[in-house]
Amino acid sequence: MRLAAFAIATLTPAVLLIFGVLWGGLWIWAALVSVAFLWLFMDVLTALAPAEGEFPAGDGLLALLGCLQFSHLILALWALTERLHGLDWFAGLVAFGLFFGQIGNPAAHELIHRADKRLMRLGQLIYIAFLFGHHSSAHRLVHHIHVATPADPNSARKGLGFWRFLPRAWIGSFRAGYAAEQAMSARAQGKRVNPYFWYVTGEFACIVVVLIVFGWLGLLAYLLMAAHAQSQLLVSDYVQHYGLRRRPQPGGRFEPVGPQHSWNARGWYSSAMMLNAPRHSDHHAHPSRPYPQLTLPPEAPLLPAPLPAMALIALVPPLWRRVMNPRLPLS
Repeated sequence: MRLAAFAIATLTPAVLLIFGVLWGGLWIWAALVSVAFLWLFMDVLTALAPAEGEFPAGDGLLALLGCLQFSHLILALWALTERLHGLDWFAGLVAFGLFFGQIGNPAAHELIHRADKRLMRLGQLIYIAFLFGHHSSAHRLVHHIHVATPADPNSARKGLGFWRFLPRAWIGSFRAGYAAEQAMSARAQGKRVNPYFWYVTGEFACIVVVLIVFGWLGLLAYLLMAAHAQSQLLVSDYVQHYGLRRRPQPGGRFEPVGPQHSWNARGWYSSAMMLNAPRHSDHHAHPSRPYPQLTLPPEAPLLPAPLPAMALIALVPPLWRRVMNPRLPLS
């Protein structure tokens, strides 16, 4: 997908959020629509979908989006404590939360997979800012290794509803990521500090700073946006791996990860807005491949609707099971 599509889909909400904070009213609602609903209309306009064929790394846009997470977090806290009131306050809270969840999460995810240490640290700082620093470790050291097995807390088994999955995945990934990092630190024989120290310290510092600068209302808004962003990441994991399992092999190992172990989604605009996160099978096959270069393998299982729509369905477990269980491969 051409880089211009990613720039338009990700930066349009960022610009509208600035206008919404400055002028409120219709502008903040336009920002909400741009990140919550615009994909619904744009995905069906296939005539506007850019052709495949350009293969940029997209690191410049990625770094910009990473920096915007911090500037927009400060902007959001200022807006929610000083600028927006009534229904505009609610619209701003939801719009910023969706921006951090639908665009910030995919950007941070891409950044922690980059070989460039500066970009990787930027991704880690984004997760720390949203009180989810441990995901930087758990995603790379647990999820990518154990995906679609019982050892991965972020791979939901068949029948498990999202609201039961949510606390299990959060707590399980925290513990599994810590264990993986602790093992690496032990092998380093004291030459390496477990990064969980920095995650927890950084998150505590963020909470204290927000409280001092923006007061209790600012802290409440901060915690709500962080929880919103985290839940969007976890529902994405839930949707993209629900019910898919790698077969056990002799000796206790599991079959290698393949395209069949991740759900994928079409929809060009929603994919652009989420930096091709819906092309999930290719990401698991090539974790370091830049997002503009990800493809949809022909054998990969497809969700019946774009990823944002399936995330909404996942919030209603009986409906989710009715839609998805018949699509699961026979065990």
